[in-house]
Amino acid sequence: MGNALSAVANRAFGDWMLLRIDDTDPARNLPDGEEELLRDLEWLQLPWDEGPVRQSERRGRHVEAAERLGERFDGITLLREDGTPTYHLASVVDDVDFGITHILRGNDHRPNEALHRRLFEALGSTPPEFVHHGLILGEDGKKLSKRAEGATVASLREAGIPAEAVRGYLEELGLPKHDVRYDLPRIRRLAIEAIAAMPDEELAGRAGAPVELVPALRGARDLNEAQDYASSILEPAAAHVEAPETLERLRELLQRANGADPKELLRELKAVGGDLRAVRLALTGRERGPELWTVLAALPADELLRRIEAARSA
Repeated sequence: MGNALSAVANRAFGDWMLLRIDDTDPARNLPDGEEELLRDLEWLQLPWDEGPVRQSERRGRHVEAAERLGERFDGITLLREDGTPTYHLASVVDDVDFGITHILRGNDHRPNEALHRRLFEALGSTPPEFVHHGLILGEDGKKLSKRAEGATVASLREAGIPAEAVRGYLEELGLPKHDVRYDLPRIRRLAIEAIAAMPDEELAGRAGAPVELVPALRGARDLNEAQDYASSILEPAAAHVEAPETLERLRELLQRANGADPKELLRELKAVGGDLRAVRLALTGRERGPELWTVLAALPADELLRRIEAARSA
């Protein structure tokens, strides 16, 4: 999420963004790390204008610059023993070559600014403007662990949080001057708002459900729950319901409903002591799910009657 914050800030700040992969240190390169990064940016709808530029592919240019400066500069190693450039050298050389005017990054990079400025000047270039922002910390005020709940973009995507909610949270943070504590509950609230705001066709598509089920999906807290809601309606679990009076009354109401408002039908059922929990169980086989009226609205009357009979005889 820290990387995502920097990416959102960069995209909002300027009109041209370079995506650079800092992969000069093999020990820190994770398998499939670049693919995951690109997937995160694409999912968040954060396009870049040039790149990805891999520093490992520009090693010759970095070594050439080191030959002008020496393998050490201000007491800092520029080339490792195996001849690979360090982060400091590669980053500054790339910034010079690509005409970078502004660098937005986390406060953890602030100690590097003075050295990088000197490297720019030693290479005969004017240093860009450095903008440092606060970091996203864990709930305990310490560095956010990747193992913490929701700490990575991938984990939020897998949890069914819409990309709009994640990006909205990062845009709210903007360029924080100070470190901030990660607010996963805020992301979850934004997820509910994002689902509520989606056009019918889009929500149905992202939940893998027919558009007729959209009213039932609106109350979901995330897209995974929306898919579960759809499944509970389309693929109900078998259940025997011990509420014969409620099911018989529901059957009667449905037979004479003739397109009546499902909400009104349930109000009438409840008014005579109907067990709505039993109704839900009969229609979906589950004790929890979307608002009950949306289940009635999503299914044709003959299917509702079929499920009632099945629950009575199961």
